[in-house]
Amino acid sequence: MKSQVAEININQFPEDREWIKDLLTPQKAIFWSDLLLSASVGWMAFIIAYLVTPLSWQQGIAVIIAAIAFYRALVFIHELTHLKENAIPKFKLCWNLLVGIPLLLPSFTYTGVHADHHRLSTYGTEQDPEYRPFAGKKGEILFFVAHSFLLPGLLTLRFLVLAPIGLFIPSLHHLLERHASSLSMNLAYCRKVNDVERSEIKITEIILLSIWSIPISLAALGILSWRIFVIWYVMMALIMCTNTLRTLGAHRYGSDGTSMNLEQQLQDSVDTPGEFWTVLWAPVGLRYHALHHYFPSMPYHNLPVAYQRLSQNFSPQTTSSSLWSSLKQLWNEQPRGQIK
Repeated sequence: MKSQVAEININQFPEDREWIKDLLTPQKAIFWSDLLLSASVGWMAFIIAYLVTPLSWQQGIAVIIAAIAFYRALVFIHELTHLKENAIPKFKLCWNLLVGIPLLLPSFTYTGVHADHHRLSTYGTEQDPEYRPFAGKKGEILFFVAHSFLLPGLLTLRFLVLAPIGLFIPSLHHLLERHASSLSMNLAYCRKVNDVERSEIKITEIILLSIWSIPISLAALGILSWRIFVIWYVMMALIMCTNTLRTLGAHRYGSDGTSMNLEQQLQDSVDTPGEFWTVLWAPVGLRYHALHHYFPSMPYHNLPVAYQRLSQNFSPQTTSSSLWSSLKQLWNEQPRGQIK
């Protein structure tokens, strides 16, 4: 099915945002219940996957359920970057302990980084951590998808091998801070870390190592089977691959490396309202990605309402009928340039 694309007229959006002013406040009950339910389902399915017969169909189903649930829980890292400080007290801490640290994706890998993807001066440029000019570049697209299966191993190397060494070797830790502490798809991106962020990174690494030392020690003692880490890897690979495909469908990736104004940024972004199953690959509001770029501070649970209001009263955002449609268009697009 061909992607349906609508031109954006930014002047048609109300300057005072009257249409959505009641949708900018995060609902604490929704955030907490969603996170706790997703994490609970994820952990129960993961435990079942460990306890049942290895390589059985029951284990396969359990791993898939765990991946779906943990993927949804992980995506809250995106909301954390847009939440105002203390908007939902202790939510960030709880998220890190329940999901971020066990899955080797602590919040500092995204907070302090994601803003460069929204900033008009850096979006689509070499300073954008979440952008590559993929349009029509089939080799780069394939490599990006293939590398997602290696990411769990790279996370293990970064946090369980290099992090403890870096805590004693400042030069190595500075290298990790700049080039291995960001959820970035742009290899040219170099993170700037201030003293407060550096302290947060080190404290989180120490907590992460302390928590991960428990299952590693139990496995070394023969109390746990090492297959628990194999299950973790397979589950994380599924999550990473799904998120990689979602990421490829979130933008047109047609930048020539220069900065864009807001209208151009929206035209380069994609909404995929889709059917009910769309939330499986684009959970926590990510299917409304273009709308999110226009209202970054809007909490995920209000994006569907905002989309309906704006699509009924104004020219719709750039819209795709499905992820497959977006990927097909990206694959067949003519390259428009590359980040210099």
